[in-house]
Amino acid sequence: MIHSLVELIVLVCMREYKCCKTYNFTYLNPYQKIGQLYMISKHSCEQSGGGEGVEVVRNEPDIHPQHGPGQLTEKRIYLTSKLPSWIKAFVPRVFYVTEKAWNFYPYTITGEFSIRIETRFENNNGSNNNVFGDKPTPEGDVCFLDILTDPIPEKHYKESEDLSLWRSNKTNRGPLEKGWRKNHSPIMCSYKRVQCSFEVYGFQTRTEDFLHRIVKDILLVGHREAVAWVDEWHGLSLEAVREYEKTMQEKTNSKVKSNQNNSGEVASPDLHSN
Repeated sequence: MIHSLVELIVLVCMREYKCCKTYNFTYLNPYQKIGQLYMISKHSCEQSGGGEGVEVVRNEPDIHPQHGPGQLTEKRIYLTSKLPSWIKAFVPRVFYVTEKAWNFYPYTITGEFSIRIETRFENNNGSNNNVFGDKPTPEGDVCFLDILTDPIPEKHYKESEDLSLWRSNKTNRGPLEKGWRKNHSPIMCSYKRVQCSFEVYGFQTRTEDFLHRIVKDILLVGHREAVAWVDEWHGLSLEAVREYEKTMQEKTNSKVKSNQNNSGEVASPDLHSN
């Protein structure tokens, strides 16, 4: 049934997200990379359990012909309970998508579901209108995300991660105030070009809105955490954070698999992109 539907129409949409943080990736290099690794590992573990979440399948060094040495990761993201009811009707009881990510910092490529995410980090407040160097993203498709004021799902709110209350003892930064992006120093911006291509019939607008809402929530929560947790990862060596990453991956995988033996059918359509 799914295969007969997905052949009917292919819809491609693209948006660019700009999200600033309170440090500078050359000033703290490699600390921004360390902060990113720490945040992803801890966040994945916190959001996993009961048979759902993020299972790490592969995490190994890789060399890209254009971007040089980096890291390749492959993950399975189990998310049946997070799907809206109109999507659940088309998928098995236990459903995961595959994510492959190539991290050649400060440039990364991520393919998830049928989403391709390109990332660039620059030391500015989002002022570069052609950061990817090919052609500027149309103004109507550019979205600034503010880690201080933009709303996040209530279930993700924690007072300790509220940047209007947050204070970093190690870096002597915080709390943030409205309009912080205009004059905060140091500052960096994470530019995300998100391209969605999906094959559906009759659900184009719903699917696009759902995917971009999920992407925005993930970006906002993740970047808030990276800033709020700075005292946990600031000063760690790359070797130390890789060991932390390994430990958290084992813990996360265990939490994800805890209830899957009794969960029934598992399906993974070939939905990742390269």
